[in-house]
Amino acid sequence: MQYDFTSLMDRHGKDAIAVDGVGNPGSPQAPKEGFDLIPMWIADMNFPTCPTIQQAIIARTQHPAFGYFSPTEEYYDSIIRWQGTRNGVQGLAKEHIGYENGVLGGVISALNCVCSRGDKVLLHSPTYIGFTHCLENNGYQIIHSPLVKDEANVWRMDFADMERRLKEEHIHAAILCNPHNPCGRVWEKWELEKAMELFRKYDVYVISDEIWSDIILGTNHHTPTQSVSDDARNRVCAFYAPSKTFNLAGLIGSYHICYNSWWRDRLEKESSLCHYNSMNVLSMHALIGAYRPEGYVWTDELRQTLTGNIDFAVDYIEKHFPGISVSKPQGTYMLFVDCTDWCAAHGKTIQDVEKACWAVGAAVQDGVMFHGPCHLRINLASPRARIEEAFHRMDRYAFNAK
Repeated sequence: MQYDFTSLMDRHGKDAIAVDGVGNPGSPQAPKEGFDLIPMWIADMNFPTCPTIQQAIIARTQHPAFGYFSPTEEYYDSIIRWQGTRNGVQGLAKEHIGYENGVLGGVISALNCVCSRGDKVLLHSPTYIGFTHCLENNGYQIIHSPLVKDEANVWRMDFADMERRLKEEHIHAAILCNPHNPCGRVWEKWELEKAMELFRKYDVYVISDEIWSDIILGTNHHTPTQSVSDDARNRVCAFYAPSKTFNLAGLIGSYHICYNSWWRDRLEKESSLCHYNSMNVLSMHALIGAYRPEGYVWTDELRQTLTGNIDFAVDYIEKHFPGISVSKPQGTYMLFVDCTDWCAAHGKTIQDVEKACWAVGAAVQDGVMFHGPCHLRINLASPRARIEEAFHRMDRYAFNAK
């Protein structure tokens, strides 16, 4: 490979919640003496980012002035080129793109344009905890439509359940996670078409969180929700960011794509009301650096690395962890692991499992907050050697402890 996805990177003391936040409330407990920490909880990566990002930031800092600025044409052109090349997006123009400090803030701004506080919003469960927090904090009622596993152990939307809830609860806004976090489903075109037909039938505005769209595993393919029909193009507001792909969450910065001029104008106004939704000049140059040609190569190599990690982990679970079930992710770098049968067989709770993993440095994440009643969410975005070490520890000290 051209880029480094194998070296062990020490993030301690480098502003990383993933390592320095361990032991704090709501975080994994610190490992006991004799075990180093392997961060597998918060959704960022333990790989060096694409070098062109640092180069772009450093080049900008060489100029000794950081006054008021506006996004450059290069910023918009970089997004248009990336979306066209990676996702096959056609007809995307500058006016369709808008800046957001973060996807979650953008989601709330988009909802505020088409809903009133207290309205019901459809989400699939398991559910990303960020959606739960921000919707509840802003006074929206979440109506869950549970995903179901088919005979091949693949998570699927339950279209009959979705329709029943849309009709009975009089819902007019929905959030899609495409690809899905925490389950890792990369929705197929026919699935999105069927979902969007339901949303058209019941006049539902759709917000599509596509922040994971670059991290597609194996031969799977991402289909932008807006691309499946002319109606979807105008019914959906989609959110993207380089932060998940290139590990840039600390730099802040995402963007929406909205073709519906009515919604877009109101979203721009809504996002401006707090006077906090402003781009940082260095995050702009980070995006430009990420979306250079080198970033395309880097992303492809990242996907190869993560595909190998996922293959290893799923295979290891199937061979060594009887009673543990996992649906193989098609995207993201997270595993959503069901420990229900194992816990029942061993008289343990999911909290017991977490503590056993944490004690030996495998800092996995509680899945209960994602509406997985007896689940773990496990981040596999680390060098393979660390992933293998973590699974060997979980094998010896948690799931097959003597």
